[in-house]
Amino acid sequence: MKRTKLLVSCGISNTCHYCLKTWPSCQQVARSPMSTLGKETGGPASENKRGLKAIDLVQRERESKGKPNSRKTPKLKETLSAVSPLQRRVTQLKQFTQQLQSVHPNVLAKVLHKSIVFQNQDVIVINKPYGVPVHDTTGATTSIQSVLPVLAKMLHGMRTETRLHICHSLDKDITGTLLLAQTEEAADHIHTLFKALQVERKYWAVAVGVPVPSEGIVDIPVIEREVTGAQPHFKMGLSPLFQTSADGEGVTRVRANRHAHSAVTQYRVLDSTNSCSLVELQPVTAVKHQLRVHMAFAMGCVVLGDHKYAHWNKLAPQQLPEGVLRHLGLEQSKARHLPLHLHHHKLTIPGFKGHRDLTVSCRLPRFFTSSVQRLQLSLPEKP
Repeated sequence: MKRTKLLVSCGISNTCHYCLKTWPSCQQVARSPMSTLGKETGGPASENKRGLKAIDLVQRERESKGKPNSRKTPKLKETLSAVSPLQRRVTQLKQFTQQLQSVHPNVLAKVLHKSIVFQNQDVIVINKPYGVPVHDTTGATTSIQSVLPVLAKMLHGMRTETRLHICHSLDKDITGTLLLAQTEEAADHIHTLFKALQVERKYWAVAVGVPVPSEGIVDIPVIEREVTGAQPHFKMGLSPLFQTSADGEGVTRVRANRHAHSAVTQYRVLDSTNSCSLVELQPVTAVKHQLRVHMAFAMGCVVLGDHKYAHWNKLAPQQLPEGVLRHLGLEQSKARHLPLHLHHHKLTIPGFKGHRDLTVSCRLPRFFTSSVQRLQLSLPEKP
């Protein structure tokens, strides 16, 4: 009887029992089915005749409050399931390659700390992530060099005086083995080994095409040249010491360019399909972009995702064969999202201070292994 009296009084009075507003401005009536029923049956009091209970009002109030929550941003898995396979593939590539592009230095230091694959009192070996520059450069928000003090504190405590030293460099888009020294003595010794070409480095690359022969040495100097045109820029290019003779039946030696750098690369095809190959590259010298230039312009097999050296006279995304695009799940218009598939796989340093030779290898990044599987290439078995 009390409930009936309450509802009847709400229907007769000029104000709502809940919000104390007049019925035309009452939000409870405006957003609940009561307003519709009232129009059809003559007011809220008529709902009571149909058996409306207090619990029904509570349930409707909960439902009205729950409606805005349904407009929340869908989760990533729900988003990926609702888009096309092409869009899903592009989203995956962006996740692989852009997760560390602009992060706080402390976040990058934590990632590097988790990426340590070897450590002793002299050196640290890190599996360098994709897209992070090693040294401070113009326009770079965060580099590995800039977070070394934070990494040192993570390793040795907040009051440590240890300084970490970068022993060599890797391009921003190259992943894999990066060597750090924990003392100045170790850094000086390792720098001497690199200058004397006594450090053995091996890279793995996915190439578009198959080098012929399947194993060999490329010995062609490399020089930086300016490319003119609609997009003026600088690139490393070949500066060969020989050229085809005028009659086309032999070669003649040409004068060496004094600005060219001697560049020697050993290579070996690990596996291949009709249109792609997995190649092991071992640089004998250390010249800027040496491996990428030798692959693109000497062997005619551009590294997958190398948009800089895919063309000589312009800056444009790499043109890929239809079969490669099909295996990668991409269209040519989305090829620009492919990252550089060049990984510093293994590093061997001659021993010093009575230690044995140090050989360290780093696992491949996820996008690299994913492309290898999609292209039906086989990775070498671990020894």
